[in-house]
Amino acid sequence: MDQFTYLNNGNAAYVSALYDDYQKDPASVDFVWQKFFEGFDLGKSSINENNPAPPSHTVEVATVLEKEINVLNLINGYRTRGHLFTKTNPVMERRKHSPALELENFGLIDADLDTIFNAGAKVGIGPATLREIRELLEQTYCRSIGAEYLYMRDPEKIKWFESRMEKERNTPRFSADKKKNILNRLNEAVVFENFLGTKFLGQKRFSLEGAESLIPALDFVIEKGAELGVEEYIIGMGHRGRLNVLANIMRKPYKEIFSEFQGKNYDVTGVFGGDVKYHLGYSNDIQVSNGRMVHISLCPNPSHLETVDAIVEGETRSKADLKYNGNHRKIAPILLHGDASIAGQGIVYEILQMSKLDGFRTGGTIHLVVNNQVGFTTNYKDGRSSTYCTDLAKVVLSPVFHVNGDDAEALAYVINMAMEYRQTFQEDVFIDILCYRKYGHNESDEPKFTQPLLYKAIEAHPNPKEIYVKKLIAEGSVDANYVEELEKTFKDQLQILLDESKAEEKFKPVKQMFDGVWKGLRIPVDKDFHTSPDTSISAEALLNIGRDITTLPTGKKFLKKVEKLFEARKKMAAQTQIFDWAMGELLAYGSLLKEHYAVRLTGEDVERGTFSHRHAILTVEDSEEKYNPLDALQTDVRFEIYNSLLSEYAVLGFEYGYALANPNALIIWEAQFGDFANGAQIIIDQYIASAETKWKLGNGLVLLLPHGYEGQGPEHSSARIERFMELCANNNIQVANCSTPANFFHILRRQLHRDFRKPLIIFTPKSLLRHPKCVSPIDDFTRGGFQELIDDSLANTEYVKRILFCSGKIYYDLLEKQRAEERRDIAIVRIEQLYPTPVQQMKNIKKKYSNARELIWVQEEPQNMGAWPYICRKFCETDLQMSVISRRESSSTATGHTKLHEPEQAAIIEDAFKTSIHIMETIGLK
Repeated sequence: MDQFTYLNNGNAAYVSALYDDYQKDPASVDFVWQKFFEGFDLGKSSINENNPAPPSHTVEVATVLEKEINVLNLINGYRTRGHLFTKTNPVMERRKHSPALELENFGLIDADLDTIFNAGAKVGIGPATLREIRELLEQTYCRSIGAEYLYMRDPEKIKWFESRMEKERNTPRFSADKKKNILNRLNEAVVFENFLGTKFLGQKRFSLEGAESLIPALDFVIEKGAELGVEEYIIGMGHRGRLNVLANIMRKPYKEIFSEFQGKNYDVTGVFGGDVKYHLGYSNDIQVSNGRMVHISLCPNPSHLETVDAIVEGETRSKADLKYNGNHRKIAPILLHGDASIAGQGIVYEILQMSKLDGFRTGGTIHLVVNNQVGFTTNYKDGRSSTYCTDLAKVVLSPVFHVNGDDAEALAYVINMAMEYRQTFQEDVFIDILCYRKYGHNESDEPKFTQPLLYKAIEAHPNPKEIYVKKLIAEGSVDANYVEELEKTFKDQLQILLDESKAEEKFKPVKQMFDGVWKGLRIPVDKDFHTSPDTSISAEALLNIGRDITTLPTGKKFLKKVEKLFEARKKMAAQTQIFDWAMGELLAYGSLLKEHYAVRLTGEDVERGTFSHRHAILTVEDSEEKYNPLDALQTDVRFEIYNSLLSEYAVLGFEYGYALANPNALIIWEAQFGDFANGAQIIIDQYIASAETKWKLGNGLVLLLPHGYEGQGPEHSSARIERFMELCANNNIQVANCSTPANFFHILRRQLHRDFRKPLIIFTPKSLLRHPKCVSPIDDFTRGGFQELIDDSLANTEYVKRILFCSGKIYYDLLEKQRAEERRDIAIVRIEQLYPTPVQQMKNIKKKYSNARELIWVQEEPQNMGAWPYICRKFCETDLQMSVISRRESSSTATGHTKLHEPEQAAIIEDAFKTSIHIMETIGLK
């Protein structure tokens, strides 16, 4: 806001006094007032020349200044609230807002219309009549384009928009060739939808009809971005209009789309379930008008509409880091939203809050809202409380434009300006395209059940192409023959391609949906999971890494507790050569960095670690200076670790997208407590577990989920092992519950030492972080690799009558009991990798302990949770059939009372070592 904003009538005397001061000494008033009074004097001189008997000085100044101030308020009113009075809704009357922009609401009357006001300088036209000023404001702010931007607070950005919009009056002035290009794109969009609708009757396609102007808009934003240096775009969208975008923007062959409609068989190997055609992704290199090639990717997306937003942002950041050396102006994300989903889905808010954070910024996103003014069947008035579906953009002070979807030129004009803003300021822009949905939720739906008035208006409404053709013919840009020939040629082309697709017996093989960065990686087969590769490093290398990362820089003072901790860590490397969990983790990162693999770790409070164990980033005492101990390794790749915002859903999606574009880095997301992963369940279900089956989309993301029962209550105990186990099939993910620092070290390294990638879920410890037995000697790091199963090194093969299979933390409770009672008749076997389950290794264990009469699965979790439901199903009809010892079934994961937890835990351990009737018979006690 400037000094003239909302000056009211009571300010006239004040302004008059300022004017008196200005006349005595111009330098005595602010520079802005100086310029205003200069123009006022010029205007007054003009008035006096035409008025031989001007009013007295005081009356004249007060009256004229009051009117000038009123005009300034009028200008500000249009800039601030003009968007409420636009002609942006193509099929419905706009809601009424008050006060409106009538002259009398600003202390002006019709008699003032032909008076010249110096306030015209504020809109770039110098002294002008009120009529001219109002015409400019009406044309700029109240026609097909509504602009919200004055809340942005940054004067430079506000001026950037005002200078462009008011100079051009938000009125497109395209060349004849540009107009024909818009028409051609509209023709493709409209004819393609009509063709599908007539050739594939009754099939769902979630058409773009009613919003076809989106296609020329996307074409323009790609062209403008390429002109401004963008070399790559990543697009995310829901199902509405996806086929049209795939065909007419991504240039996916029409014939392939027709084949998908015909249900042609896929010639594929391995397990591939596929997905419906309006969820699929695609990537392509497109030549733009200046001859340059740009790469465009459209990410696949499930029916969870806004989920893909986070994946797009993560993939964009990853490519900016990896491919463009951090230059965000080289790659741009474009997100297409629906009006109901952007207002209703919380992940949109989450990604906006990420947009300016160091660990997650992507240089600005172009947000396009296909505003159908209706959800599935829900009226927009029932779908949000805010005035606009885009009002959440104001949280991060992003500009918003509301555009009439029937005005293709206005939309093209705005999207050009949006891309210029993005490239200039590297921030998000929102464009709300007011349009409609021609049919119901899908083509067989009846929208009049819930929206009879709206759809009566839509039935009588011409499509955007018809409206644009009428405009172009009226202005003489094209004639009717040109339009008719354009449509006929494209229809004939589509028919030829449809006939060719029908003649083909089967569809082309489905390719792995990877970019070039996946070169050299393959799809694994079953045997790849039977054993792990050697991931050891030499003792010298390990100790050197340990020394370097535990040596604090001289001249920097850290908290005494931190210095003491690093002294203890240094001692592990220099003396004891026995390492705890945190050191095992940091040694894994350091060793990978030395091998030129980058490492990225994000999550809530990951720098220090929820349990104060990691301390991967240190803060210099009495300052905000940060120190990264892993930087001491001086490698050519980076260890990046970022505390995230308090979000699981969007951050996990972001990291999934990041890993998608960089399979040769270790990408990790850690939950603050493993329980909180359920806040990101959609990402886990729809991407991590199933993306390869649905879309042939591989990923190497690692999830660290702290898990373990220590009496901390239902929300701080269980990472819901059962939920991950029920998602396991066809070697889709890896699920581990490591019990030693060395095994954790090896599984992290294994993730990059294989020539394939699979998501990895690791249930990490809490109390074990400082457990005296949960340590590993140096030999465990310098020999072999990850152990999917760890046998009992103390058990006597001949005496063992019971095998206790377990996983994770409970092993140490069982071990304590075994040693205290010197139980040679019971072997404790740790299943470190729950999936893919090491079945053959388990069979070898049973064969080894040939005298064992009982196989028992022991777990801390209730019987209906943890790994047991999977283990029971997996082995119920095999020679590895087991019984279970666990907590009893429960609707809650854990008790919140320590006095209940402790006896429950003790009972599990007691039952595990209780001598059964079978063992008593075997050893002659019965």
